Amino acid sequence: MIRIATAVLLLALFFPALLWAPPALWAALAGLILLLGAREWGRLADFPRPASWLYAALLTALALAIYLAGAAALGHALLALAAGFWILVAPWWLYRGWPRGAGWVRALVGAVVLLPTWIALIDLRAHGPGVLLAIMAAVWIADSAAYYSGRAFGRRKLAPHVSPGKTWEGVAGAALALVIYSAALSHYAVHVSMAALALLLLALMYFAILGDLFESWMKRQAGLKDSGHLLPGHGGVLDRVDALTAALPLAALVVWGMKLA
Repeated sequence: MIRIATAVLLLALFFPALLWAPPALWAALAGLILLLGAREWGRLADFPRPASWLYAALLTALALAIYLAGAAALGHALLALAAGFWILVAPWWLYRGWPRGAGWVRALVGAVVLLPTWIALIDLRAHGPGVLLAIMAAVWIADSAAYYSGRAFGRRKLAPHVSPGKTWEGVAGAALALVIYSAALSHYAVHVSMAALALLLLALMYFAILGDLFESWMKRQAGLKDSGHLLPGHGGVLDRVDALTAALPLAALVVWGMKLA
């Protein structure tokens, strides 16, 4: 009941902000997520408590400077940097089971994970609240379908050395749910063929799973079950946005590219 109550409260705050908040207020709310997420990243990186808050404050200040300067080119460069990390570095990192590295490596990786997520939240919402909501809904649908199909049918572990609870059957359930979601979305909401939309959302699912696994690996390295305790029944902020940290920057690049085409 605590978990459900927390989710209902978060959604009650999220939807009005998504639909009606002015751009500056939306950026500030996204900045709050960045601040709290960066503080938890400092915890995963074993930074001392004061250093964690300083790290979070510096990342948030950098985000504020980017927003106030209207540096769209820098924002897109950071999105591209995040894409390179999630496409090339993160899969190899998990496959090889690399440790977290030195403190500066942990700090840099946190910036590459969190800053582009903040940029994507602003950029995608600027294309319309429905665009951001549709993409986030795809991640949530995939996550829920993977959880329930994994519990019902899960036998083969996806990445037992990273997150023992995830199974290939859960991935299959998530993929099926996204194909159904693609059919509904292409018919009612967007002028894109179902096949193209399904391929895009399945690619998004891959990165969402990758983001989830990467945060799980960081928690395992830190000896922690949750990234924090801010959200009763859910853990920390990073525990709720882990999949989005990989999916949103890639989605923002795709949407931006489609607008240019």
